[in-house]
Amino acid sequence: MRSSFYDPFSNISRRDMLRLAAASFAGVSLSGWLGRLAAEESNNPKRKCACILLWMNGGPSQMDTFDLKPGHKNGGPFKEIETNVPGIKISEHLPQLAKHADKMAIIRSMTTREADHARGTYLMRTGRVPGGPVQYPTLGSFVSKELESEKSELPSFVSVAPFRFLNPGAYDSGFLGPKYAPLIVGENAGRLMAAPNAQIDAAGALRVQDLDRPSGISDERAGSREKFLDALEKDFAAGRPGLPAQSHRTAYERALTMMKSEAVKAFNLSEEKDSLRDRYGRSLFGQGCLLARRLIQRGVPFIEVTLAGVPGQQALGWDTHQNNFDSVKRLSQVLDPAWATLIEDLK
Repeated sequence: MRSSFYDPFSNISRRDMLRLAAASFAGVSLSGWLGRLAAEESNNPKRKCACILLWMNGGPSQMDTFDLKPGHKNGGPFKEIETNVPGIKISEHLPQLAKHADKMAIIRSMTTREADHARGTYLMRTGRVPGGPVQYPTLGSFVSKELESEKSELPSFVSVAPFRFLNPGAYDSGFLGPKYAPLIVGENAGRLMAAPNAQIDAAGALRVQDLDRPSGISDERAGSREKFLDALEKDFAAGRPGLPAQSHRTAYERALTMMKSEAVKAFNLSEEKDSLRDRYGRSLFGQGCLLARRLIQRGVPFIEVTLAGVPGQQALGWDTHQNNFDSVKRLSQVLDPAWATLIEDLK
């Protein structure tokens, strides 16, 4: 399929965008360049810009994935393989991604002073060093605010199978408020991943739960219930101003909109060919990447998909202090087909 999801700005080069992104995650405000991005969007309504963040929970070892050190005393047993870019080599366990190196920007110069997973997660997701009274929004909330469409019946930020244990605040919409909080799908399935011999129905886990009207409820009865609930909501909120009531109201309105929308079919992965689903991999992460593509097609500007583990492995995913090489190999075998197929599917 021909890509209509991303087209670089005419006045912002890829290199400029990388500089902006790097600066933002080093602690510089995201608001400046996101505002510029939003202005470009409004000036050219035919251009669609969206972001898919593949979140590697726990942080992959660069020396076992994209920056191997063969022959070095700190190097591991994995072999390097050639990519389709001369001089660039990556892990032997990422053979499909090796065919798409020309579409990647592999940054090997990043450093950080944050040695704690919780603090590092907050820094990477908000662009801010944790500390102080201000709760900053996660990246997806920033982007969804700048690129949201009033016509869309789906939330502007969807988080697939997040593992928020390390730092729940790093996944929050912060001072932007509940309107820009993510719609979360598949989180419970991600938690179950660590169970021995875990069997996860990825397609079922990635559906938005409880949107279907119970059998026996007519349109008239449903409409009557909605009016009654709306009256209760307004009365409740009137006596309780503030964020908690606002959050509840936002969640209610979002659910009601989605219950009536055909766009929610984006979460029905059974509409896709089995052959394509197999290429992504039937893992929670693989099917999550397929879901991300379907959501982008329906105008959702920001989707994140978390790879937090494989069946039987501890749920911290890439935080592989035990059985590092076996764990990284297994995780790479999930990451490789999903990411590579996503790249191909977005063409």
